[in-house]
Amino acid sequence: MSDFDAIDALLAAVGPQVELPPPDVRRELRERARLSKAQVARTLGVSPSTVGGWESGRDPVDETRKRYAYLLDGLAAKFPAGPGTEPSPSPSASPSLPASPSLSSSAEVEAEAEAEVEDADDVESLAVPEPCVLCGSPAGHRVAGFAQHLDPADCRPATAPGSAPEPSPDATAVPPAPAPEPPAPAPEAVASQGRSGTRRSGRPTGPAGRAFQEPHGPGDLIGEAVRAALDEHRGDIDAALAALLKRAIPDAMRLLDETRKGARYDIVAHPWIPDILRKQTSRGADQVWEARPKWTRRELPPGRHEVTALDINGAYLSALKTHLPLGQLEHTAGLPHDRRRAGVHLITPPEWEHEAVLPNPIGNRDEPGPLWVTEPTLRLLLRLSGPKHALCAPPEIHESYTSGATENLLEKFRVVLKDARDAAIAADDEVTLEYVKAMYSKFVSTMGESNYNRELYRPDWMHIIRSQAFSNLWLKALKAHDEGLTVVRAMGTDELHVIGDWHRVFPEGRGVTEVKTKDVYTAGSGATGDTEGTSGTGETSGTGDRDLPGEGE
Repeated sequence: MSDFDAIDALLAAVGPQVELPPPDVRRELRERARLSKAQVARTLGVSPSTVGGWESGRDPVDETRKRYAYLLDGLAAKFPAGPGTEPSPSPSASPSLPASPSLSSSAEVEAEAEAEVEDADDVESLAVPEPCVLCGSPAGHRVAGFAQHLDPADCRPATAPGSAPEPSPDATAVPPAPAPEPPAPAPEAVASQGRSGTRRSGRPTGPAGRAFQEPHGPGDLIGEAVRAALDEHRGDIDAALAALLKRAIPDAMRLLDETRKGARYDIVAHPWIPDILRKQTSRGADQVWEARPKWTRRELPPGRHEVTALDINGAYLSALKTHLPLGQLEHTAGLPHDRRRAGVHLITPPEWEHEAVLPNPIGNRDEPGPLWVTEPTLRLLLRLSGPKHALCAPPEIHESYTSGATENLLEKFRVVLKDARDAAIAADDEVTLEYVKAMYSKFVSTMGESNYNRELYRPDWMHIIRSQAFSNLWLKALKAHDEGLTVVRAMGTDELHVIGDWHRVFPEGRGVTEVKTKDVYTAGSGATGDTEGTSGTGETSGTGDRDLPGEGE
């Protein structure tokens, strides 16, 4: 590319943005065409909440803006507004009967109610009814990808048990085919129904937990891979494990694909990425600060103390449950935090006045002023500034790159890995345990700019997941402090040193919700109260904000 070509490309990139109609017109055009937010979102590669944001005043940028404007222009041409213009009738409506005022009023109320449900659950109207996923009767709407009744009263079996259908008056008529068996909803969709057993729209749901889960699911892929490796190497554990570790990344991506089948959201694997998430130099880092803890208490209470170094199990595995942006990140400035979205944020962090007893939530940072942080760090600061804790002032948000988000995007992937890990520990199966550990740790570390994983390029996810692990460790330190323990050190993702009876605060074990002892040592003195003698504490996990630490298992 010549210098002038580069200049032309730059001028094209900074040219005026394509004009968009006002937000209320955008929504009116979509509703006039009887399109749901979910349909528009899938077409444009964003989330339904993003489309809702555009219809509430937020504007898309760059290529997404052009495609959205093209869609709106097409809708305006096909469904022009004007006197006598009415939306196309529903397929079930009778064209020969005019609608009465009472029916029109009822339809308006129903449309408003459906719009409210659509905002919460991505409702689509079906031109041809499909079997309800809960009862099997024909349903006119699809919710989160599954046909369902909006009204619980409509959700009932098509034919009562033990009753036969009434015979047709026409003796020669062919009996109707039995209704197809309703497909089982994906575990992720069931999980989104909530602990109470009902969705926000009031529709009935199945039992909580892993209802409708197939008896042979993606978890079998892990066992099959381990058995195949052991067979291939004739029971040589070291050779089989070495082979499994080499294929951990492609195997993790295959497992991810399997766990995403039938899921509510599609993964955008290679979206446009803002410059702040790109490395500044070939060997450098990007501009995102992960808030990694690297803190040691300045002074201990007088006397000598027994310090326990606790090892946090499966830190990155637990961190897979975090708010991840679904689509392409969109830039905003001057807006308050939206909990339905996630991404990275330029903030001025608050002053931290508790360094003597607790680490700073943003980690060890030498330079003052604004910095780019991830969603978990921002949410942690907002939580600590709230009335429950009131430990600091709220952070000041200057600008953000965010997209519509969900906390359950990788939940089934995480659960499959966790179950395999738990089973391996129970069976004392170190081959499977190390293989599973490599799958999730390498999955996290290679989703950025990596030559080892070309299937997924989400540096925003990488930073968010790692920051979630750091945030989880910080919250454990806060819990220890609130329960009367003396917090001595917090490092990386998995290292927490405390003084006191930690068994009454944390359960001991190898599960992901448990901790285990890494080291026990004596520190402090009656004269100075320092922390000398803290050797053997595994400080290799605190070598900087960018390094990936090893995890204690």
